[in-house]
Amino acid sequence: MNRIMPALAAAGVLIVTVAANAWADGDVAKGKRVFNKCKTCHELTTAKNKIGPTLQGVIGRKAGTVPGFKYSSAMQNSGIVWDEKTIQQYIADPKKLVPGNKMVLAPIKKEDQREDVVAYIKEQQKK
Repeated sequence: MNRIMPALAAAGVLIVTVAANAWADGDVAKGKRVFNKCKTCHELTTAKNKIGPTLQGVIGRKAGTVPGFKYSSAMQNSGIVWDEKTIQQYIADPKKLVPGNKMVLAPIKKEDQREDVVAYIKEQQKK
C-alpha cells in the first residue's frame, strides 16, 4: 500500500499537468471566430499585406520584417521574435508591449480568447 500511494500521486500530477497543457493550447474553432476581428487588417494564409502586415509565417519571425510593409520604428526596433507568448502579450495590450507602435486594436482582454487566437494562428501556419 505504501508503494502505491506515491505512484497514484504521481499519476494525479501527470493527469492535471496534461489537462492544463491541453487547455492552455486554446481552441482552434473559437480562435477562428475571435480572429474575425483581426482579418480586416491582417491576412493569415497568404503573403498579402493589408492595412497591417501579413501574419502568414508569423510564428518565429522577427517583428517588423515583412517585406513591403511600412512599420513604425518602434516595431522595427522592438527586438521581438513572435512566438505564442509574445503574440498573446501583444494582442492583450499592443501599446504596452511595443510603445509607439501604430497598430490600432481593441485589446483582447480575455486570456482564453488570446489562447484561442494563437491556437488558430498555429493551425493555419501548418497549411
